[in-house]
Amino acid sequence: MKFTEEYSDNFARFAEFFRTADAVLVGAGAGLSLAAGYALDGGRFVENFADFHEKYGFSDMYSGGFYPFPTLEEYWAYWSRHIWLERYAEEKSALYRALLELVEQKEYFVLTTNVDHRFQRAGFAKERLFYTQGDFGLWQCSRACHAKTYENREEVLRMVREQRDMKIPSALIPYCPRCGRPMTMNLRTDGFFVEDAGWERANTRYQEFLERFSGQKVCYLELGVGQNTPGIIKYPFWAQVSHNENSLYVCVNREQFAVPEKMRARSLLFSADIAEFINNYFS
Repeated sequence: MKFTEEYSDNFARFAEFFRTADAVLVGAGAGLSLAAGYALDGGRFVENFADFHEKYGFSDMYSGGFYPFPTLEEYWAYWSRHIWLERYAEEKSALYRALLELVEQKEYFVLTTNVDHRFQRAGFAKERLFYTQGDFGLWQCSRACHAKTYENREEVLRMVREQRDMKIPSALIPYCPRCGRPMTMNLRTDGFFVEDAGWERANTRYQEFLERFSGQKVCYLELGVGQNTPGIIKYPFWAQVSHNENSLYVCVNREQFAVPEKMRARSLLFSADIAEFINNYFS
């Protein structure tokens, strides 16, 4: 790909800063997994959910996650496929591996709203990850009657294997072991999201990382973060860069975003494909 002169100049500035940075904080949104090839619509959706599309009409996995299925048997037939595909089934991503190769030479930490676990599957150290919005691999009580989550791999696999006509056997429906209500995914979609002990430990490690490198030369590398939840990654990154004269904010996204005036001199905005951006560092 041929880059514009402005892009090349900005990238050279990023590369030089990155090489000498004390640390890098990665903020990753849904656009990163999309750039890695994990689209929630199109051919990938049709290949795995054509029957649900025909019966219920939705045309992407995101919409399917909010569909009011009439029974728990149908609800879990859909969700077990969704979870298995996103969390367990597919091969490691070349883009995530390239990102790891980029950051592992530094002190790094990853803050992400993604729930597909692709960072850890690509080899990122668990203690350097904070999944703020949950994990497809965990279940919780749908009414959060207790602050504990449960790993679901084996149960989800049984649901996928044993479902027929878009329904799982009733015996496979998961219920809370404490209150008896239906279980649900550990995803921040309502006021009942469980922040369990693992979530709390990851949050503590994130805060410790920020304190450890406060005022130092830090690259805030934001990848594929949109405007759905800017208060989790984008706005905190802006605040931290605004108060750290030694930092640099780098935003890579297909869409272009403006930044506050007071941090423009320490910001680089790339309207670009994330994979091309990362691969360009090694070329």
